Amino acid sequence: MAAAQTPPEVAPVIRVVAMPADANPAGDIFGGWLMSWMDLAAGTVAARRSHGRAATAAVEAMSFLRPVVIGDEVSFYATLIGEGRTSMRISVEAWRRHREAEETVKVTHATFTYVSLGEDRKPRPLPPSN
Repeated sequence: MAAAQTPPEVAPVIRVVAMPADANPAGDIFGGWLMSWMDLAAGTVAARRSHGRAATAAVEAMSFLRPVVIGDEVSFYATLIGEGRTSMRISVEAWRRHREAEETVKVTHATFTYVSLGEDRKPRPLPPSN
């Protein structure tokens, strides 16, 4: 039996309720919907770290572990896990909670790579860490 998982102990970057427009006819939420919210969560972390514009450069493999259905509350947790001169690696996890329940279940995770951009939209070095 696998050990029970719990979501990160920090506040989610984004929390949203899955709606009917986000689902297929069977009521399952589209994977692309999840991925777009994950990208937004990673982008929030990247913008804060770079103190400006940042763009998605890559997304490492995503596996959909559990379904999300209409009405589920989905929380997106994003953590900076590494950085280079201009790039940042951000781990993102998505956890769902049925509307009437307290149990949360991890539904997917991925690592996003972002690049810090200048006003000319070209890569620029990250500012020093605080």
